[in-house]
Amino acid sequence: MRLLLDTHCLLWARAEPARLSEAARVALTDERNALYVSAVSVWEIVIKQSLGKLTLARPPKVLVPEMVAATQALSLPIGHTHTLQVASLPPHHADPFDRLLIAQAQVERLAIVTADARFAAYDVELLRA
Repeated sequence: MRLLLDTHCLLWARAEPARLSEAARVALTDERNALYVSAVSVWEIVIKQSLGKLTLARPPKVLVPEMVAATQALSLPIGHTHTLQVASLPPHHADPFDRLLIAQAQVERLAIVTADARFAAYDVELLRA
């Protein structure tokens, strides 16, 4: 499988793996699966940490590369096709970070690993975290 990690799943995978479902933990450690971390997740972490909405053990510029390396995830940059896909999404979810993750998953044909039930309203494959 090709799996796109929602931001909270990236954080949980490193700091609180017990918060992930058994299925998600198995999928994230299965070497046959390709894991992806979007630039939008990195952006979300940096913004939330700078606003005081997210407490991290170390600065994002140190912690994020460690998390990505630990999960052996591939980087998914944000492209024009991804941002343009957001325009076609129905307004089920208002969070701009999540809407861009959904758009990326649709364009790249990735399943999203998430605990956010609102993602189910979209035409995207999900793996419940």
